[in-house]
Amino acid sequence: MRKFAEKQLLVATHNKGKLEEIADLLSPYGITVTSAADQNLPEPEETETTFVGNARIKAHAAAKATGLPALSDDSGITIDGLNGAPGVYTADWAETETGRDFVMAMTRAWDELEAVNAPFPRTAQFRCTFVLAWPDGHDEVFEGAMPGQLVWPMRGDQGHGYDPIFQPDGYDITFGEMDRWEKNKISHRARAFEKLIQVFGD
Repeated sequence: MRKFAEKQLLVATHNKGKLEEIADLLSPYGITVTSAADQNLPEPEETETTFVGNARIKAHAAAKATGLPALSDDSGITIDGLNGAPGVYTADWAETETGRDFVMAMTRAWDELEAVNAPFPRTAQFRCTFVLAWPDGHDEVFEGAMPGQLVWPMRGDQGHGYDPIFQPDGYDITFGEMDRWEKNKISHRARAFEKLIQVFGD
């Protein structure tokens, strides 16, 4: 595994919350964090069919454009009873002409499980893939997954996306009912972060 020896990292995102989360994580290492938005980078088209493929597109595009090492992530939910769908299309299922509607997306997921008479428990995983790319083309990949099951009806108004129908293993509440900070400690992203941190240490 290549260690990160640079003092500046570009996070290939236009999401301010995600940038703050990653900057906070890296603060002990004395690394200056900038974002794709700060650098006025366009969002590249995500044309791959896997999380790692799309994360690689974003990381390498940002590293190539700026000459800085770049970190990107791609994440979503995979539902076993739907052969892994929506997967990389997790956000696409929520797209409407007026913005994203995750109630619609969650309803679609449950309706499709009902249509195929999927057995209970209806297992699913939230997945996160980080790619750290250098301008010379090298990259390192870090993946995290949080297993759980889907429940119906939706429960809770915390979190976002599919959180109100996802009950993580070992809990009797959904991500939508869970305190945000507690969720952040056990989430798929937290698990990928734990692996990512290894490249910044000694």
